[in-house]
Amino acid sequence: MTVTVQIRYVIDPFKRDAFERYAQAWSGIIPRCGGDLLGYFMPHEGTNNIAWALISCDNLAAYEAYRAQLRVDKESLANFAFAQRERFILSEERTFLRPVAAQFN
Repeated sequence: MTVTVQIRYVIDPFKRDAFERYAQAWSGIIPRCGGDLLGYFMPHEGTNNIAWALISCDNLAAYEAYRAQLRVDKESLANFAFAQRERFILSEERTFLRPVAAQFN
């Protein structure tokens, strides 16, 4: 069963550019490490400090293998270090979702 991880980020609204750089860096890293990046989403209007990411894997075992790969990938480690250094992510929460229905345009 496919599992999608929704990551909810609370970000520093004064460092949105740094978060956007961080999010864009994952576009090459996540697929290389085994995840299917559905997207990173930034605030546009309304709440200015919440962002999201959606990443799918074939199952929880594949997700764990993907996470293990992230921990040894040089670009992944550099991106995590960038986030730690710049402190634009104030907190994050992970929710594991399963598909129920989908509509694609």
